[in-house]
Formats: sequence, structure tokens, C-alpha cells
Amino acid sequence: MRTLQAKSEFLAWAALEKGMAPLSLEAYGRDLTRYLDWLDQSLGVTEAESIEHEQVEAYLRQLADLGYAPSSQERSAAAIHSFHGFLLRETVTEADPSAHLVLPKKPKSLPQTLSIEQVTELLDQPFPVGARGLRDRAILELLYGCGLRVSELVSLDRSDVLADDGAIRVFGKGSKERLVPLGGTAFSALNVYLTAGRAELHKLGQTEPDETSAVFLNHRGARLTRQAVFGICRRYGEAVGIEALHPHTLRHSFASHLLEGGADLLSIQELLGHASIATTEVYTHIDLTHVRAQYLAAHPRAAVFQSAAAHQIAAAHPRVAVPPQAATHKRAAAQQ
Repeated sequence: MRTLQAKSEFLAWAALEKGMAPLSLEAYGRDLTRYLDWLDQSLGVTEAESIEHEQVEAYLRQLADLGYAPSSQERSAAAIHSFHGFLLRETVTEADPSAHLVLPKKPKSLPQTLSIEQVTELLDQPFPVGARGLRDRAILELLYGCGLRVSELVSLDRSDVLADDGAIRVFGKGSKERLVPLGGTAFSALNVYLTAGRAELHKLGQTEPDETSAVFLNHRGARLTRQAVFGICRRYGEAVGIEALHPHTLRHSFASHLLEGGADLLSIQELLGHASIATTEVYTHIDLTHVRAQYLAAHPRAAVFQSAAAHQIAAAHPRVAVPPQAATHKRAAAQQ
């Protein structure tokens, strides 16, 4: 089978059968295109059955020689290994030439986070009057208050906002669904935007009022893009002296501040949508001594896992309180 045809069939399988997220699918497609182009142009290999282990190793060595970061090498190797594994399972090839690859170890780096003081300055700064200011405030509050990935934020639909339950429905990597508590200033900012700001952005566009279900809209009344959110974070960050603020920095800060406030790792894993607890554990290395002291003082029964997670975030997050609706339900229940 020709390599380009094999790539097309693999990507179709990854999208339809494996349910790979669109951004991951796009990244795999780029990595495989570069790999297959190199095989063709450097070695004249255009048939999937002709690819050998030594050729795969040579390609990965070239990535290292060209100065690609270990993380980029690792991602390319993952795409190549998944591609050849697919061909083997489909009996296109009789062996996997990407088996037993040796890659340089990716250096461990700690997530960049903001201090609570920096977050307060960022979120309490004056925002422009009008729909865009309301939208931008809600975006920053949700990124920090709910720990969302930027792709999760822009894909939010109105039906995902469960205001009566004090939560939002989020679809993460691999389209995995989770519920994230929504409270405090994030709840207030989103509620004000949806009540007073979103309709104004709709009027600026050409779409009918119910044509788009997106929560966050641009100035044309269409769904906001990831690139626009990057720009919003950078602009408001610079306004308070935070250079090159990235949306993921707010997600990292959300997790770090929860841990410092006493939330346990299992709850943070659930809130972030991490498939493995090992991914969440990186936050324990940011300030281990302080975290341990705060954790033990605040949660003597931290091994008890609360699946609702709302109690954890309300107690540990510096800008979260129980949503008004939830408080009403609690008072009503207490009076009965």
C-alpha cells in the first residue's frame, strides 16, 4: 500500500474508531506527513511494506540533529508508532518497524503558575464597558475558576452551563465528559455575560439568534477561536505586568492553588480531566514543603474521596464560594 493512502486510512480510523480529538488528529497528521515526505525524498520509500526499523531510527535521529525539542521528538515517535501499529493490525504489513525505539528522555519541567496576588490583580482589573468586556472577564474567570483547557472553553455550548446545579459540562481530550463545579466570581462573571453580553455580540453578527449554541462569541456573532482566547489572555496579562500570559498558565494556577488550599490529588485529577494521577502529581513538586503542611492541616482525612468535588473546590479555591442556587437548596433542606 502506498504510504499516503496508508496515512489517510490511519487518520480516518483514528478519528472514527479511536475518537481522537481534532487537535490531536491534526498534530498526528502533520507529524506523519513530515515523516513520510522524508522517507520519499531521502530514501525513495513510498510503500508502507518497505519501511524498515533502521529507517525509522534514522528519521528520529534527524529530528534530534535538527534541534527538535525532546517533547516534539516524543510526539512524532508516538504518531509513527501508532501509525505502524495500525498497519500491522490491518495486515497491511507483517511487522512493526517502529517497535523498540529508544528516545531521549524528556526533561521534567514544572508548570508555570501565578501567585494568588497576581491572579487577583488580573481578574480584578477594570474591564472595558460593554459586551466584550463582560465576555473577556468571564473567559479569564472560567480559565482560572474551573481549570479549563482553552479548547474546552471555546467548545462550551449554552446547554453545557448547568446553572441550577452550579456546574458546567466539559468535553475534554478524547471527547471525555466531566462536570466541573462553577462557583464564586466565575459563576457571577459567566452569569452576567450570558444575561447582558452575549446577546449584544449576536446582534453584531449575521446569524439568527438561535443559530449558534456557543457560549463565547466573537465580534461577528460566531464561536470564539482558540487564537482569540490566546490574545485575550496576553492582552489583559500585559495590562497588569504579566508578560506572555498563556491560558494554560491559569489552568496550572487553578490546580496549584487548590492543592495549596488543601484539595486532594484525586479531586484535582477529576476536575482537570487527567486520565492518569501521574499527570496531576506534577503540581506536588511546585512547593512541596508548603503544600504538605497546608494539606495535612486542612485535610486530616484527605484519603476520603468526594466524587462531587464541589466541596473540595469551594473549600480550597481562593475565588470560589458555593453558588447562590446551591446555597438556597442547602437552606431549604436545613429548614425541612
